[in-house]
Amino acid sequence: MQSIIRAMTVAKVLAAHATEKGVTISDLSKLCELPLSTMHRLLQAMMKQGMVEQDEQLKTYKLGVIWLEYGLQVYDSIDYISKIRPEIEQLSKEVEESVYLSKPLGTEAIIVERIDSPNNPIRIYDQMGLRIPMNIGAANKSMLAAMPAAKAESILSQLVSEDQMTEMKKTFDQIKKQGYATSHSERTEGTSSVAVSIKDSFGQVIGAISIGVVSFNLTDERLEFLAKKAIETGNRISQKLVSSH
Repeated sequence: MQSIIRAMTVAKVLAAHATEKGVTISDLSKLCELPLSTMHRLLQAMMKQGMVEQDEQLKTYKLGVIWLEYGLQVYDSIDYISKIRPEIEQLSKEVEESVYLSKPLGTEAIIVERIDSPNNPIRIYDQMGLRIPMNIGAANKSMLAAMPAAKAESILSQLVSEDQMTEMKKTFDQIKKQGYATSHSERTEGTSSVAVSIKDSFGQVIGAISIGVVSFNLTDERLEFLAKKAIETGNRISQKLVSSH
């Protein structure tokens, strides 16, 4: 059990540095709080399983492609994504912004799909696989607002104080009233997002689609347009998911 925990800790650290040229064993040792000798043995074992790769020249370590293989298999098993992807591709074309699909996972949500607009050189770039606490961001708030109150409160109670909980309940009421959620500079300064939740044929919240924009481009008229398009797309997706059962 300890080895599994240590291996997953290494994987999480490497995933957090995925956009870099790798991580040295000394840095991994510090970040994972493990002795160098233990880290060396662990990395050797993970390399044999394809979980980690080493750059022979730089002597740094990265995640192995086996994680991609497993991820694609899981991705392919989520059948509703194939129904949602064409809709968010169309939405990205219409609004000329990056569009995301998020999936709730307990107290967090994970970005499982991203469509970028080739017509917009200024993009909000959040990595696929990124986990975000459920109390942060338009996508997550739209999902919480659409959940049964008891479930939403159970999730929030692990993330925020009682005073914050009261404020967020007011936010949820507003989201329900207007049909969409917004977020401004919550995770990244100077960025905003507009989102709507998605439910399956059983009425369960399975995700949210969100549009990421640079805040200086977001006028009231633009926000209204993005919200309208997001709602329309969300409605089409819901109809697809219902009709498939």
